[in-house]
Amino acid sequence: MGNVKWIKITTDIFDDEKILLIESLPEADSIIVIWFKLLCLAGKMNNSGVFVMNDKVAYTDKMLATIFRRKESTVRLALETFQGFGMIEIVDDVITIPNWGKHQSLDQLESKRGYMRDYMRDYREKQKKLACKTNSKTNSKANVSLLDKDIEEDKEKEKKDIIAQSSDEQTSEPEADVAALVLNDDSEWRPSESLFAEYVRLYPNVDVKQQFNVMRAWCISNRPKRKTRRGITRFVNSWLAREQDKGYRPPNNNQNSSQNDSSGYDPAIWERLANERREDFD
Repeated sequence: MGNVKWIKITTDIFDDEKILLIESLPEADSIIVIWFKLLCLAGKMNNSGVFVMNDKVAYTDKMLATIFRRKESTVRLALETFQGFGMIEIVDDVITIPNWGKHQSLDQLESKRGYMRDYMRDYREKQKKLACKTNSKTNSKANVSLLDKDIEEDKEKEKKDIIAQSSDEQTSEPEADVAALVLNDDSEWRPSESLFAEYVRLYPNVDVKQQFNVMRAWCISNRPKRKTRRGITRFVNSWLAREQDKGYRPPNNNQNSSQNDSSGYDPAIWERLANERREDFD
């Protein structure tokens, strides 16, 4: 696996019970620094939180003391503390961080990289096949059209994969500044900032933020048809795909800015638009 250039750290880490207990210990600052160095080393190795060099040599406290530029006794104390709090586990004399891949989402990152490798390999194979089929201009045009269709299908699959992966992750990320969609249990849902950015990227012909206003109006006007929290991303994806097919271009936000509020959301207007579109969407 390649190196990871970043790791995820929650902003409330210093309110964590284990960190608070560590701060009450002697050499607390050194122990906390060693913890962050350990996390960074795990990310650099990208080995699912298992500290083994070259898949052969397990890291020892002496090796870590050299790498972290800390006293061996301090590193040993830190490791004992981490093990006592369940922050690390020693399995067959190998230091491991439990559930590393789950907390860092590295499994999904590696899965996405694997998908792109497979996609490019299949795409090159299709190009090679087309290069061999040069019987006539008619056949050539037909083959190019077939390739374009396959590429579009792959893009659609990529969209669905991204939306499906994002639906389970967004609760730990900041929400995007868009109109909230009302769910079937009367709770509200907004996409994470990263998911909203994906919507904008995947649907370049759609004013995504304005469409969230229209979708909110639709949810308000269609209470029996409101979506579940699990199914809301599929609803949004289908809605935006329809708008993309219409070839709609986002308006210039600099025009008529004085006539709208900062969010561009007028409940009366958007509810009317949603009612007009309801039968078409259903």
